[in-house]
Amino acid sequence: MNRTRFNVIVGMILAAAASRFIPHPFNFSPIGAIALFSGTQLLDKRAAFLVPLAAMLIADFISGFHVLIPFVYACFALSVCIGFWVRQKRSVARITTGAVIGSLIFFTITNFGVWLLLGTYPHSSSGLMACYLAGIPYFQNTVLSDLFYSGVLFGGFAIAEHYSEHLREVRPLARAGLS
Repeated sequence: MNRTRFNVIVGMILAAAASRFIPHPFNFSPIGAIALFSGTQLLDKRAAFLVPLAAMLIADFISGFHVLIPFVYACFALSVCIGFWVRQKRSVARITTGAVIGSLIFFTITNFGVWLLLGTYPHSSSGLMACYLAGIPYFQNTVLSDLFYSGVLFGGFAIAEHYSEHLREVRPLARAGLS
């Protein structure tokens, strides 16, 4: 990956992570979109996990950690993996599907964490169902934020690539179908 492309992608990820400090509705966050974007755009898989994780850690040092952080970060890592799938054939449909799948994963895993660790629901199947039902009103904001921030990140970068050849991905001939 060329250095300019990498720097712009990292800058976009850091800017999106910083947007967590702008007042916003509960569960309307760039986390899922950052992970999806990173998995799609950063060709080095280690960087795809490390760059957004570092951005999240910096933000969490400022805003504070909580008991559900391991669940949130697990969702984050899974969304990076979804980005690897989106990368195989980038399209609006795949990006949208990836964002919605990431939202579903976040809802499922973090609500399980709430049920398991916070002690607000009985540790039974009915308690778990009650926890998931209570989380439904927040799910809408998760989906909307993942779609919104994915649109901003992917759309913004597509526009930047269109106007700057330095940002365009250079593919090996075999991968580009020219071998």
